[in-house]
Amino acid sequence: MVTIINYAVRENSEGKSFISLELQGEVEVIQSSQTGKFYATAKRCTIPSTFSEDIAKSLVGKQIKGRIDRVQCEAYEYTVKETGEVISLMHTYIYNPDSKPETQLLQTQNELIGA
Repeated sequence: MVTIINYAVRENSEGKSFISLELQGEVEVIQSSQTGKFYATAKRCTIPSTFSEDIAKSLVGKQIKGRIDRVQCEAYEYTVKETGEVISLMHTYIYNPDSKPETQLLQTQNELIGA
């Protein structure tokens, strides 16, 4: 299960507004490769929706079937908000409704964004 934790009003390439939902997966305990200590985290991603802002607001806190998967992608730069450090990443997180294998889901997502 994933939880809708937030929403945002975004703009597509044609300048039209749409609502994006922010999803968060289950809590995971991970061991740091730097310090060896354990910490709690949860995978997050966003998905587009057809909802109005009022409906999206009412969905915050709701759970939906599925999971968030980590998938490989082309390298990109990411700025860590807390430190300002710029790092290079080669993965992203996508919503998987459990009905498609990860590779098919990534291909479908790439087709949607024109990659």
